[in-house]
Amino acid sequence: MPLDSYTQRFLERLAATNRSSAPAQTLSDRRAALQQLLAFACHAEEVRGVEERTIPGAVGPLRARLYTPLEPSEQILPGLIYFHGGGLVAGSLESHDPICRAIANASGCRLISIDYRLAPEAPFPAAVEDGRAATRWIAEHAQEIHLDPRRLGLCGDSAGATLAAVVSQSLGDSEEVGLAFQFLLCPIVDFGAETSSRRNFGQGYFLEEATLASDLSYYLGPSGNPLDPRISPLRATDFSRLPPSCIHTAEFDPLRDEGEAYAHRLRSVGMKVICRRHPGMIHMFYGMGTLIPYAKRAYELMGTDIRSMLAETTSAGDSP
Repeated sequence: MPLDSYTQRFLERLAATNRSSAPAQTLSDRRAALQQLLAFACHAEEVRGVEERTIPGAVGPLRARLYTPLEPSEQILPGLIYFHGGGLVAGSLESHDPICRAIANASGCRLISIDYRLAPEAPFPAAVEDGRAATRWIAEHAQEIHLDPRRLGLCGDSAGATLAAVVSQSLGDSEEVGLAFQFLLCPIVDFGAETSSRRNFGQGYFLEEATLASDLSYYLGPSGNPLDPRISPLRATDFSRLPPSCIHTAEFDPLRDEGEAYAHRLRSVGMKVICRRHPGMIHMFYGMGTLIPYAKRAYELMGTDIRSMLAETTSAGDSP
């Protein structure tokens, strides 16, 4: 497919602004730019309710935000634990609020967004530790926040999807946390990747290789190794203990090939996988619905795939 015409127009306007590359930006500029883009380009849907929470993290309390979809089908809903994107150095509950609203409505899940610690203030493995702690606490207290513990999934976009994949791998067959599925949206799963999509789309298609490298340098800190599976989950050796997975990629995203490689690795060990590529799209297109109309259709497809995985979970749970 060719590049979507609305997306092409956005990229042309972006190029005309002479936006500084990530290495030339201060960290505060990087964070502000992401916040401003999503505030401008992403429509905030109405939901039934939004609740601010505080939950335990690895070393202290974490802010969290609980979204109830506009049309809940029941009082106790399936749960979706969400980690926002932003390279593990940017993003927040506020920046990704519209994305959370859209996913909650599309999926029919009660979604809980986690404000995990960011680098460089808290480099690796802080985000992973917070993700694990938050997931364990939510699983243990699911009924308290009106979630069905049998229908609990992990979700993230971009580097938040990295975190979701790592947390899912680290929990494995945990008796404390029985994950029903994971949903990874345009994930980074190999920071050491040298793929065709990184070569072809790593410059001029919104997400720049320079940005990925700059974010990674902040995240690694003094002890991180980009080939560590807790940083690059595609580098793991065991994929057999993961839940059913849904992976969405974008055709013109430098991360496309590694996301699809992750789906292939899961399939190769017999895991249930839905893998969907969004044609003509770039990274973060789902956060630009006011500029890229296809984003609305994409959320419908995300909801369809999540509901499909949940339906299989429910059927399996009802079997004798």
